Amino acid sequence: MRMLVRLRTVGAAVVATAVLGTVGCGSDTESSPSAPATTAANAAAKPAIVLVHGSFSNSSSWDAVATQLRGQGYQVVQPDNPLRGPAADAAAVTKAIEGITGPVVLVGHSYGGAVISNIHRANVKAEVFVAAFAPEQGESVQALSDPARYPGSKIETALRIQPTETGAEVTMAPEQFGAVFAQDVSADVASRLAAAQRPTSAAANAEPSGAPSWAGVPCWYVISTEDQTFPPAAQRFQADRMHARTTEVKSSHASPVSHPNEVAAAITAAANGS
Repeated sequence: MRMLVRLRTVGAAVVATAVLGTVGCGSDTESSPSAPATTAANAAAKPAIVLVHGSFSNSSSWDAVATQLRGQGYQVVQPDNPLRGPAADAAAVTKAIEGITGPVVLVGHSYGGAVISNIHRANVKAEVFVAAFAPEQGESVQALSDPARYPGSKIETALRIQPTETGAEVTMAPEQFGAVFAQDVSADVASRLAAAQRPTSAAANAEPSGAPSWAGVPCWYVISTEDQTFPPAAQRFQADRMHARTTEVKSSHASPVSHPNEVAAAITAAANGS
């Protein structure tokens, strides 16, 4: 991309770079600390929870949610998301969880939703999307974050693009991180989140998605109604298209950090099939 046009294109593309019935999302339904000791029977009855982070963050963004889930006896995995593209990232997460043979609930935040949409494992019992992309086959993150279709994101001017030998990398300017990504946390927390963010390949956002795994499993969607990064209208469109059971939270894009109780509640509902 040429510099000004490229910035706008990547701005739209990286928004996320960035909820259950008894049937799949494609059918009509209603809209790391150590784990505490649990009995073998209790652990066996619960699915493992896999928390996949999105862009402008890392696996620690799930810590508050993971702590709650572990306190309820769930096995929780917070894999590193390489942020290279949906196919490569799905393969990396799949490898990280290949040792889990029991049931699994996949959870994706932001761009992490595009990643879990490309994970196909027979033991996945549900998927939860948290202010996340849920692309159909052939659809890209870029297409789902088109500002002409879904205006309102403030991300464009906050992006920082760094050329590398393997292609452009994108991060969010630390001084704008709080206002754009996490306006409902303290300045100190926003500063720590900005410092912990991992760069995302700009090419990841234009990559067409594969066949969506969410079409074959029950799913939830947690919408952030005060999101300045990924417009709520885009989130609602995807949740409706998936026929996901939906929860709306008055939150910034960083809902796993600012509203861990509500996010954890949606995940446990998915895990319980309720």
